Amino acid sequence: MLSLLAGCGYKPSSVYSREMMGQKVYTEVEVSLSDPENSVLTKDALNRALYRRLKVDSAKKNASDSAIKVIYKSIRFIPLQYNKQGYVVYYQAHIILNFIFKKGKSVTSRSIVGRYGFPIRPSAIISNDLRFKAIEQCSIKALDEFISYISAKGLLNNEK
Repeated sequence: MLSLLAGCGYKPSSVYSREMMGQKVYTEVEVSLSDPENSVLTKDALNRALYRRLKVDSAKKNASDSAIKVIYKSIRFIPLQYNKQGYVVYYQAHIILNFIFKKGKSVTSRSIVGRYGFPIRPSAIISNDLRFKAIEQCSIKALDEFISYISAKGLLNNEK
């Protein structure tokens, strides 16, 4: 089976993503003045995900092969489930991030919604810990979708 995959020219999608991004990527997250800690969480999630998924290192702007800028658009918490007393027991966080990818003269922009569901104790408010975890998980999911998009774009560029 392995020889069949190698013989047919199969490449994992991460190969196309690395080809599109290069080995060193400059990452920037625009700070939201209304909620600056979200930007820090998003940047950390972005750098970790790039390294874990693609083995791509974060670099300074002048030493990078490409750049990803993330603009934090909005976050909201939507109640999804209530208990018999009417208290919310399950939320879904939605975060909208705008990704701008630059490599050479090529610029790609895409807005992506990241979603993350989580339970909460009845009649409780969303704690900072739950809120930060939800923002981080939403950011990771949005970034995964963006990496898939870049990978598909790299595959299409390779076929031309």
